[in-house]
Order: sequence, then C-alpha cells, then structure tokens
Amino acid sequence: MNSSLCFRFRIVILFVICTYIGVSLGDYDNLRDTCPTSTPGKQTVFINGFTCKNPANVGASDFKNSNLNQVGDTDNFYRSSVSIVTAADFPGLNTLGLSIARTDIDVDGLVTPHSHPRASEMLYVSKGAVIAGFIDTRNKPFQQFLNEGDVFVFPRGLLHFCYNVGYDLATVFSVLNSQNPGVVTVADAMFEPDSDLIQKLLRRLISPSGSKVEG
Repeated sequence: MNSSLCFRFRIVILFVICTYIGVSLGDYDNLRDTCPTSTPGKQTVFINGFTCKNPANVGASDFKNSNLNQVGDTDNFYRSSVSIVTAADFPGLNTLGLSIARTDIDVDGLVTPHSHPRASEMLYVSKGAVIAGFIDTRNKPFQQFLNEGDVFVFPRGLLHFCYNVGYDLATVFSVLNSQNPGVVTVADAMFEPDSDLIQKLLRRLISPSGSKVEG
C-alpha cells in the first residue's frame, strides 16, 4: 500500500471513530419537563423514565392494554375527548419511546390547537370524517380532509388540531414517538373555554373547505 493511500485510509478510520464517539456521547431526549440537579452529597436518584421489571416476571400481559377500547366522554364545551396512554399506564411501552392515544370528536366538535414538545404524532382515522392540520414555525398552516383509513402526521412540537366535519362521531387513533410526549394546549393555558378568542382562532384555522360533508 503506497503512502498516499495509507494516509487516506487512516483519515477515514479517524473520521469513523470520531463520529462514533460523538454519537455515543449524545444527550438522551428528556422525558420530564424539568429536572434540576440536586445538591451534591444529598443526591436522590430519579430515572428518566421508569425502572424495569425483573425479566423473570415479565409476561405477555405486560404488552397488552385496553384503556382505549371505550368511547371517550364528549359532553363538554369542545365536544371531544382525548385519552393518552403512556408507559405509566402501559408497562410494555417502557423504554420503547412510544405512547398511544384515542380521540373521539362529536358532531361539530374539535380538538383545539396544542403541541407535544417531545413527540411527533401519526394519526389514523378509524371512523368518521375530519380535517386535521398543523402550523409550522413560519406560521404557515397545513391541513387536510381525512376519511376513514387515512393517515396524517403532526411533526414534533408544532401546534396541531382536528375538527369533525362529518355527521357522526369521529374516532381517531394516534401513535407518538415518546413514552411521555407532553401536551401544551394553547386554549387551556391562555383563555377561558368559552372565550370568543378561541372561536376566532379556530375560524382562521379551518378554511372554507371545512364545510360539513358526508362521512
């Protein structure tokens, strides 16, 4: 092997090693909103997630959950119900970086703009017709009419919403790529549930194409 080729080979090896070290030393994503350090000498251990079960006691039941098999209570101002199942409720999800959700939206109901700071969300329409959308960091809206069987994706951390545009109850299921995605709801954080500002915001988000259609 000539000296020039040998030198190039060494450079490639060095690059691979440095890249591997950089990846290995990368920070893990947070599973908590905050985690201040404790006073040295008085350290209490908190795990970024949950402790694991003894492998000898793990069974098939740890990987099944039935929390989302019932219609949620939509008797509220927004006429919708959102239920999220995380590793806290579903042992088999721990360390997998996943959580699941069910959203039921009654006729003329909606899920107000909110975000998940630690997860992207993939939504599947199981029943009904909805308009789903999100707003990017340029304040540009992206929304789409969805029928049964359609799938839509909300990118991580972006405000998104869902609106029932059919004549029957709509049900959608979601998978989020964090075992603790977090929820930040603009309406609940800033306004009263029946605020006129909420209605104005929603009217701006839902375009004229959001008129009711047959589901």
